[in-house]
Amino acid sequence: MFILDAHLDLSMNAMEWNRDLTWSVPEIRKSEKGMTDKPDREKNTVSLEAMRKGNIGLCVATQIARYVKRENPLPGWNSPQQAWAQTQAQLAWYRTMEDLGEMVQIRNLEQLNSHINLWETSKEKKPIGYILSLEGADSIISLGHLEKSYEQGLRAIGPAHYGPGTYAHGTDSIGGIGTKGKALLKEIERLGLILDATHLCDISFWETMKHYDGPVWASHNNCRTFVNHNRQFADEQIQELLNRKAVIGIALDAWMMVPNWVRGESTPEGMGVSLQQMIDNIDHICQLAGNSNHVGIGTDLDGGFGKEQCPTDLDTIADLQKVPQMLENKGYTKEDIDNIMHKNFIQFLRNTWK
Repeated sequence: MFILDAHLDLSMNAMEWNRDLTWSVPEIRKSEKGMTDKPDREKNTVSLEAMRKGNIGLCVATQIARYVKRENPLPGWNSPQQAWAQTQAQLAWYRTMEDLGEMVQIRNLEQLNSHINLWETSKEKKPIGYILSLEGADSIISLGHLEKSYEQGLRAIGPAHYGPGTYAHGTDSIGGIGTKGKALLKEIERLGLILDATHLCDISFWETMKHYDGPVWASHNNCRTFVNHNRQFADEQIQELLNRKAVIGIALDAWMMVPNWVRGESTPEGMGVSLQQMIDNIDHICQLAGNSNHVGIGTDLDGGFGKEQCPTDLDTIADLQKVPQMLENKGYTKEDIDNIMHKNFIQFLRNTWK
C-alpha cells in the first residue's frame, strides 16, 4: 500500500548524524558500529531504500535548526543567523538528492498529482517525493526570510519546537505567541503555508488558533489520553483541529506511546511498545471525529531516536506496511485504511493547493 509519512527529519540525519541515506539501513548501522556520540547509533530505521521497500513514496521532510538564547539550556545554535545557515545546508542536501534522482520536491497540486500517478503506474525505481517543512521557526531571522523559504519550496512550518522560542513556546515550556508570533502567523497565512501545530505548548496552541485562520495540520502528535504530557494533544485540542479540517499524524517515539518512559533507562521490550499503540492513537482520533478522515502517519522515525526508542515490531520504516493489516483486524474498512495511510494528507494538500 502507498504510504505518506508526514514527518521525517531526513536532512538532519544526513547533515548532523552524517548518514548517507542512499545506503541501506544495514549499511548505515554497520558504518556506525562502536560510535557512542548519539544514543541511536547503529540503531537507525530510515533510508531511502527502506522507504521504497515500504512503498513510502511521499513524505513531509524537514529543515530543523533550533536557535537558543544564552539562558536556554537546550542544545542549538547560538544565533538565528547560524540556525538559518544550517537550514540552508539541509536544503542543499535535498537539492543534491534531487540531482541524483533519489528525491523530488513537491510544491503544488500539479506536481503532487503527477508524482502520485508515477508511483501508481511505474514499475521502475522512482524518486521519493518530499514536501518541505520547517520544524520550529527560530531560524527565520525576519519575515523576509520566510518569504525566501517559500520561494525555495517551503510549504509547511511549525512555529515552535522544544522550549521557549522567538515566535511561540514549544514542548516543556509555558507561554504565548507574542507580537512576533502574531506577525509570523499573518505572514504564514498570506503566503498560503500550512501551519504545523505540533510542539506548541497549550497556551501557544490556543493563542495560535485564535489568531490564525489558514490551513493547519499536526504532522506528528499523539494523544494525551494515553500519555499525560504537554507534548501530546488533549481531546479539546484534537477537537479544535477536527473543527478546522486538520489531519493529525501519529508518531512512533516510544516515550510518546506509553506512560512512564524514562529516557536512557526504559526499553521498548520492557515497556511493551509496539505498533499497537499507533493503532490505539489512530482509533482514538477516529472515535472523536466519528470518521477516519482526520488522522494519518507522521512517524518522526530517526528524529533523534532509533530502535532503542521505537516499536519492537518495527525494524525499519518499511515495516509500516504492517499497519494496514492491524487496522483491518481492528475493524477498519479498506476505505478507512487508505484514508489513514495516505489519502487524508493527500486530500488535505489538494484542498489547500487547489
